[in-house]
Amino acid sequence: MIHRVLPSEVDTLINLSRKTFYDAFAHQNNPDDFEAYTSAAFTREQLLSELENPESAFYFALIDDEPVGYIKLNYRNAQAEYQEADGVEVSRLYVHADYQGKKIGNQLLDFAINKSKEDGLKYIWLGVWDQNHAAQRFYTRNGFEPVGTHAFVIGTDVQTDILMKRELVND
Repeated sequence: MIHRVLPSEVDTLINLSRKTFYDAFAHQNNPDDFEAYTSAAFTREQLLSELENPESAFYFALIDDEPVGYIKLNYRNAQAEYQEADGVEVSRLYVHADYQGKKIGNQLLDFAINKSKEDGLKYIWLGVWDQNHAAQRFYTRNGFEPVGTHAFVIGTDVQTDILMKRELVND
């Protein structure tokens, strides 16, 4: 089941965000840079402001009423690039390590694609770290194509994200 995250669920979102991000990337980053990034990105104030932004939406994937993954969608000016009204950015898509391989990521991505189509949007896009080859393969299997790059900063480490886009008009 997929459920829109409410501001009252911010603490649950913080815990899941930190856990999934640490599990995915802590081992591949300088600990000081990683701590600098996460201590700013996953605070209560930061996530609450993102939850309350009318141009962003978080959704939990639930199993037995427990959040096991989440996705964040950014619209219009909340998008990191493009900022066009006819597109949406998948800003975050993470699944708890204990639930990897159970198609939760597919369910979240399918939800985002279907919602975007229902909303009449023309495309969906995201940035994926150039070192995250498994995620790149996942998005390619789901119809996304590379369209460019942008910088993503973890502490003082400037990393490269590959921008990937999927047109929805002909789906």
